[in-house]
Amino acid sequence: MDDDRSPYAQLRERITSGECAPGTMLVPATVGTEMGLSRTPVREALQRLEFDGLVIKVTRGYMVRERTEEEVLAICDARIALESAAAFSAATRRSEIDLARLTSLFDRALSASDPASALRLHNEWHTALRNAAHNATIAELMERLDAQMAAYDAEEAKAPGNLDAIETEHRAILDAIVAGNGEQARALMTAHQERTRDLRIAAMAAR
Repeated sequence: MDDDRSPYAQLRERITSGECAPGTMLVPATVGTEMGLSRTPVREALQRLEFDGLVIKVTRGYMVRERTEEEVLAICDARIALESAAAFSAATRRSEIDLARLTSLFDRALSASDPASALRLHNEWHTALRNAAHNATIAELMERLDAQMAAYDAEEAKAPGNLDAIETEHRAILDAIVAGNGEQARALMTAHQERTRDLRIAAMAAR
């Protein structure tokens, strides 16, 4: 089946989904042949992915970026600061449409048929929260950081215990946003992101 998405979108998904793991070589000519494209659009896509921090330029082409544990933790800390700021802004600047979207995604996540679907909907909930903050800079930076972190998402994230914790934490954050309590939303989001960071630390330590 043909994929109508741009080379950039296709390659980005391969990286963020883990199909192209950190350390994978991406040679423009080889990738172009595989995708049925010339080298030029593939090279342009890889250059954009380099700007996103997802690949690095090497001798034969590009390589999916491998990050040290320190780099992963630095990304986590940046996400904590930005996401907590987004939660504050969402509580103080959200519209009724924003609230409806957040509530709908939360309810759909609760009724999801499997852990992977629930986790995907909870991630979409985070995107909706950033949109509710009405701060395009935070949303853009968070999208890049999420992509950089995707390859390092711990399998433990899909565990029932973690999903239960996400549900409880998202419910509390949503309640604070609905109530318009910015400081509470910020504090709850900080705690939520710190727990997620600690989950990653434990996963890395166990490897």
